[in-house]
Amino acid sequence: MSEKLAARLEKLRRRHPQALADIYRGIEKEGLRVDSKGFIAQSDHPQALGSALTHPNITTDYSEALLELITPVTREVDELLTSLQEIHQFVHANLPAGESLWAGSMPSLLDGDESIRIAEYGESNLGKIKHVYRRGLAYRYGRIMQSIAGVHFNFSLGDDFWRAYQEVLAQSAPLQEFKSESYFSLIRNFRRWSWLLMYLFGASPALDRSFLSGRDHKLDQFGTDTLGLPHATSLRMSDLGYQNNAQSSLKICFNHLNTYVKTLYDATHTPFPRYEAIGLQRDGEYIQLNANLLQIENEYYNTIRPKRVAQSGEKPIQALKRRGIEYIEVRCLDLDPFSPIGVSESQIRFLDAFLLTCLLSDSAKIVDEECSIIEENFLTAVSRGRDADVELVRLQQSDYVQGGLQEWALRILEQVELCARELDAIKGGDSYAAAIRDARAKVNDPSLTPSARTYAAVSNGQGYVDWTLAMSQAHHQTLTANPLSPERMQHYVRAGEQSWADERALREADNLPFDAYLKQYLTYV
Repeated sequence: MSEKLAARLEKLRRRHPQALADIYRGIEKEGLRVDSKGFIAQSDHPQALGSALTHPNITTDYSEALLELITPVTREVDELLTSLQEIHQFVHANLPAGESLWAGSMPSLLDGDESIRIAEYGESNLGKIKHVYRRGLAYRYGRIMQSIAGVHFNFSLGDDFWRAYQEVLAQSAPLQEFKSESYFSLIRNFRRWSWLLMYLFGASPALDRSFLSGRDHKLDQFGTDTLGLPHATSLRMSDLGYQNNAQSSLKICFNHLNTYVKTLYDATHTPFPRYEAIGLQRDGEYIQLNANLLQIENEYYNTIRPKRVAQSGEKPIQALKRRGIEYIEVRCLDLDPFSPIGVSESQIRFLDAFLLTCLLSDSAKIVDEECSIIEENFLTAVSRGRDADVELVRLQQSDYVQGGLQEWALRILEQVELCARELDAIKGGDSYAAAIRDARAKVNDPSLTPSARTYAAVSNGQGYVDWTLAMSQAHHQTLTANPLSPERMQHYVRAGEQSWADERALREADNLPFDAYLKQYLTYV
């Protein structure tokens, strides 16, 4: 496998030496606002942060307290991190007194579902759609599951790369068709190997007991309120976190664009008995958009998604069907609690090289048997990934073989290192090689992983909430002690003001009652 990857890299280097520089990235970073005691904030979305409906960089995810910070798309890692840092600086400068952003992926102190306010987006029809969708999530899965935070990493390559790669592979399909098929190749290998990301970057081995109030679990307890597993990497991505048993029937293994689109289309048009029993309205108000298996495509949970920016009035799967895949969204990353902005440069550079490896390596179609193995490997890694005896199953020469996680991880890193070297050769320096060295050190010594560091911190008597609150407040102090320049501060002030004007324009442009708008919104052409 490494030989074929090396050959493709060599051809790209010889024929198109700058092709791998054509990478585009963006980050969507979530974070709960919490009060000085560590409880989820009950305050409104801060006015100074602009309209959560229309601001390009600052919105909310599920709840009024769950901020989502969105960078512009950039071509340089330094530019990406600077943008994310600036947005954090602006947000922290405008949080209500005593509040900070929770540093962990698993939530702060909760007092049941009712302590989690569903996000509000104003009185425009589009704003109401977003709120009703979240009410539907509450009735379907409960609000507590929606209080989890993570990082989404958006990754794409420009047409200069795609033309070069198509030439290297001697492919003659239309360029967009080639791009979509290649992105699905990337996704399939990502799913085979994404357990490695959970080992390297998972940072949620413990949680506060308020998250599991009334639920059965098999976690260990230490102290009075902290639950966890000694070798877990990411409880956020385990069956205690994001889960949807109703969606298990979808079995999307990302082999073809048309089957992916059809599966999601069917799921958004197929009534589900349990959701039909909930009903669409209570007391004259909508409580879900519809009673289908998925209200909309975004309800589908997975570690990675193919994406295409939709045009006005267009649904995500319509955009994919009509114009193919534009980028992929990695959705399985925990917040890094040791970073004030939730991610690190080393992590981003590793993701660049890892995703290129997934793309440039052979990627056979996934059959049902392998699909089940992929899911089992992932769950094993998030619950027991740092156990020295843990084993995973991989496909090798048409047979499934069982072996140690560490051995397989080191094999994958050998391949990722090939891409890292090419990126360093193009960019200069050794920042990508350093990211691989950091990853290899974590594989050889599990105590270096963020999950191990987090577990050690919260199991020594301090507890999950106290430790994470201390980290959150320390990050808040770091970010507010280093304020934005007046020019950059004014840039974000103007963006907030413009977002309120845009939200008002949306509201004033509404020419349909909500019932008619909802029907039109859910209609697929």
